[in-house]
Amino acid sequence: MEIRTVTAINERQASRSAPTAPGSLPLLGHALRLARRPHQFLSTLSALGPVVRIKIGGYLGYVVTEPGLIRKAFVTHSDQGILAERTRPLTGEGVIVLQGQRHRQERRLIAPAFAKARIADYASVMARQGAECAQSWRDGQEILLNEEMHELAVRTMAATLFQGTLGAETAGHIHRLLPPVMTLLVRRGTRPAWTDRLPLPSNRRFEVMLAELKAVTRTIITSRRAELAADPEHDPGDLLGALLQARDDESGAMLSDTQVHDELLNFLVAGTQAAAATLAWIFHELSANPNVEAALHAELDAVLTNGRPAEFADLERLDVTKRVVTESLRKYSPWLTLRQITEPTTLGDVEIPGGVLLFACPIAVHRDPAFHPDPMRFDPDRWLPQNRARMSPDTYIPFGMGARQCPGNVFALTQITLQIATIAARWRFRTIPGSEVKEVAIGAFIQPTRMPMRAEARF
Repeated sequence: MEIRTVTAINERQASRSAPTAPGSLPLLGHALRLARRPHQFLSTLSALGPVVRIKIGGYLGYVVTEPGLIRKAFVTHSDQGILAERTRPLTGEGVIVLQGQRHRQERRLIAPAFAKARIADYASVMARQGAECAQSWRDGQEILLNEEMHELAVRTMAATLFQGTLGAETAGHIHRLLPPVMTLLVRRGTRPAWTDRLPLPSNRRFEVMLAELKAVTRTIITSRRAELAADPEHDPGDLLGALLQARDDESGAMLSDTQVHDELLNFLVAGTQAAAATLAWIFHELSANPNVEAALHAELDAVLTNGRPAEFADLERLDVTKRVVTESLRKYSPWLTLRQITEPTTLGDVEIPGGVLLFACPIAVHRDPAFHPDPMRFDPDRWLPQNRARMSPDTYIPFGMGARQCPGNVFALTQITLQIATIAARWRFRTIPGSEVKEVAIGAFIQPTRMPMRAEARF
């Protein structure tokens, strides 16, 4: 396995035209600011210029803040560098961290798992999970909506990954283990690598929980292999089955059990965190924006007769719902995208030395009033066709871009749209007076803190 190194800080090698972000500390650089409030810190840097230099634990990085330059840099360069390598304890040899030719081959292998026909099959599972969630509340019940949506996202991902009883049994373990593992993983990524080997309580806790999470997925793969040995034609129609049957058209290669295991964890990491956050933020915004909520309910009442669960065939008629989802992904998008460049390059008028990390902050772009007027206003009408036609595609990047664009973006959009429609057709949620919802970075996503809400039945 080739692991590329990142250039240690050498002021003489650094560009003369890129300003350095304020607040750098000796040895640590900007690591503490990234660890504590990463998206708030990165969102301040566009005021300094289109490319801004930062330091992280002795290494040099450049934050690209201008959308056109982000596209140039992040489409041209596809390797993610040493910080992505730091996620390997969790993601292993999955598509999130693989580089070069291995990344391209892995994407080809997993692509059939996200083909349109497969998505249509998964949609019934997504809708069923949403309907079961909607049936679990009573009128007037106070719930922690962010917890409910995280459990829904985990159960949906587990059910689409592993059909049958395995999915149900696995969901509880994932719901308990994944958030703290992700939080600890990000903290490890913003500090020097050598600290991972220290006998710190956080390191021990991370290793114990990670071992338990991996044991769950290995058990599932072993069980499915036994089923396939007994019946080679067996295909329950889930993501695990698609991965076990995947074959590269160019080389004929199939995924090993280790590769399948790592891809499952990649899907769990990316799929559950993003879907849970987006579902929760949407209901938070609907509560705060009654006109948007009324327009959504009017559409759902017309399409989903008597509050029935949404189906895959309904998607083409759920225009308001899809705009609500799009706007939520703008306002509450990931805070970090990474690339590593191996050769010197130029971005705008800034000379970038080879071997450094490039950072982009999608949520900073999405909340920049230069690209999205009144960015903190939740306005799904931004995405009406006539408005979207005036918008540069470079200013909306919730799923990344280029060779690293999320391979599961259609899966995620389908899940979120169907579940918002299914739940909102039957329920509205009201914020509990006196409660305050704050943003917190967990993994690469912006999650809500405690979100207490009251469920009000519509039917």
